[in-house]
Amino acid sequence: MSRSRMPLILGLGAAGGVGYYLYSAGGNPKVAQKKAEADAHKFSAEAKSHIPGRASQAEKDAEKYGAQAGAKIDQFANKTQADLGKVKAEVENYGKDLKQDTLKKVNEFDRKVETKTAEAKSGISSWFGGSK
Repeated sequence: MSRSRMPLILGLGAAGGVGYYLYSAGGNPKVAQKKAEADAHKFSAEAKSHIPGRASQAEKDAEKYGAQAGAKIDQFANKTQADLGKVKAEVENYGKDLKQDTLKKVNEFDRKVETKTAEAKSGISSWFGGSK
């Protein structure tokens, strides 16, 4: 007559759990089921976080993904710097060409002004009988 009492204890525990969730849900079985599922999920997540080696693996994965993201950002930054260097060189060359063209036009204008000034000066001097 040595029967195990374990099934009786498990059955009473399960009935107590069902009763607890039904009572806290106000007698609504669907709400009680959702609360029980939420509590089970929370308990499962808490238990998994305490498993040895589990947290370190997550940290390793985070470091790996962080390093990959950092490498992509560095690669993008280097490419952008190279492109900016090319654009800067092109702008500087364009600026130099523009400066040379502008100086050439200014010199032409100065020569014309000097020529016209010399002509006007000789014309005025001739009115007063002077020589060039």
